[in-house]
Amino acid sequence: MIRIAAVGDIHMGPDNQGVLRPAFETLPDCADVLLLAGDLTRHGTPDEARVVAREIEGLGVPVVAVLGNHDHHDDRPDEVTAILEDAGAHVLEGRGTVVVSDGKRIGVAGTKGFGGGFVGRCAGEFGEPVMKEFVQHSRQCADGLRKALEELEAEGCDARIALTHYSPVPETLAGEPLEIYPFLGSYLLAEAIDTAGADLAVHGHAHAGTEHGMTSAGVRVRNVAQPVIGRAFHVYHLPGRERVTSGMSSGAATG
Repeated sequence: MIRIAAVGDIHMGPDNQGVLRPAFETLPDCADVLLLAGDLTRHGTPDEARVVAREIEGLGVPVVAVLGNHDHHDDRPDEVTAILEDAGAHVLEGRGTVVVSDGKRIGVAGTKGFGGGFVGRCAGEFGEPVMKEFVQHSRQCADGLRKALEELEAEGCDARIALTHYSPVPETLAGEPLEIYPFLGSYLLAEAIDTAGADLAVHGHAHAGTEHGMTSAGVRVRNVAQPVIGRAFHVYHLPGRERVTSGMSSGAATG
């Protein structure tokens, strides 16, 4: 059994330093890896990133993260990434990593992702250059996720997880106003996950959303934004697998 702890949208700042650390220190007893699904800071400043770094440093389990829109707000995502990586986190954007815990090889492919909406009500690459750029950025993020998942398939992982900030499916947005769905996720992320295959997809961003969803190919999707799960992290259990074939999920995530 592979145990995946995950949380997003913790929005750390100097005034809540240490709030999550006591819970995080229990992770070696209940999880094999901690996934952070973006919006780790409030405004993407280095000072806020250092708060997050102190929460996750030396936890005793691997930490894998993606950045969110808040982590880009101060236009210093490279600095935020460097601070988190200095604390031992693997910060992903369009690439994957394999972490080993108790002999289990866990592959995580990550991207922030972007908006654009979902099938039937989505933006297209038409019209003004800024609209084309919007959709092209979303497609670029999805393409990076797909390629990273495909590369992990060759690594012989016991499980592959897609980690994003924006949602790949509309189901986990239920509770948010329909008008803002195009700014909360994109169907292109789900297409990437279903094309390459994964055992679990984890995202944040939708604070008023719903925890459980699924892609059209049957990959379980979980919204782990902290306001949704209502705790420091949630643990999902994967059964492990022999191999995952393209476009199919081999096992159900429980929890």
